[in-house]
Amino acid sequence: MDASLLHTVADGVATVVISHPVKRNAMTAAMWRALPELLPDLAADPAVRVLVLTGAGRTFCAGADISSLTGDEDPQALAVAAEEALAAFPKPSLAAIRGFCVGGGSQLAAACDLRFAEEGASFGVTPAKLGIVYPASSTRRLARLVGPATAKYLLFSAELIDAEHALRAGFLNELLPAGQLDKRVADFARVLAGRSQLTQAAAKEFTDGRTDRDAHWAAQAAGSGDTAEGVAAFLERRTPSFTWTTAG
Repeated sequence: MDASLLHTVADGVATVVISHPVKRNAMTAAMWRALPELLPDLAADPAVRVLVLTGAGRTFCAGADISSLTGDEDPQALAVAAEEALAAFPKPSLAAIRGFCVGGGSQLAAACDLRFAEEGASFGVTPAKLGIVYPASSTRRLARLVGPATAKYLLFSAELIDAEHALRAGFLNELLPAGQLDKRVADFARVLAGRSQLTQAAAKEFTDGRTDRDAHWAAQAAGSGDTAEGVAAFLERRTPSFTWTTAG
């Protein structure tokens, strides 16, 4: 099967699948370039309320497929561009992880808002095996997730850690028994899709470090109708129908 990024949209959820089975879903140069090209279209689609990123088969992503690069391509630059595009996606994003989540795969997972994994998954940040300087932006993102001490442990050693360790460290939000990941991700994505995009978009900005737009979000809330709808739905004991969308 060719290396590619596959995507589908159903029930408010866009699912992007990293597919390169012969290389344990390692990202080719074309795949790194494709992700920043794909994400703006999904962000602008009003039918998309949540993004799920996963890997084909039994692994998430084993990093970069170095053999796919031409002589003038910088794998770190390609990975960072894809990582930053994913981090900037304005709607909730969730990485669904099985098997190896290593190198560039861990960068992509860290750039998602949430990470759910299946038991047996392995995680690693491996530039020290290759003498590569891990990008500053990626290092800061990793340190925010797991703390400076664990980030240094991972970066200094390039050792893989198991899913239980990743959960304790804060890299993972949830760890699921074998066979339960798909259902849990689907159920939780539906929960996210039913919540207020206004609340989610503001919370994403604030938790990611942008704190200078209180007035902007107050104005958005005042004009959206979401607050009135949420209160009315609560009082009437019904499911709210929120209308504000990042897609405009």
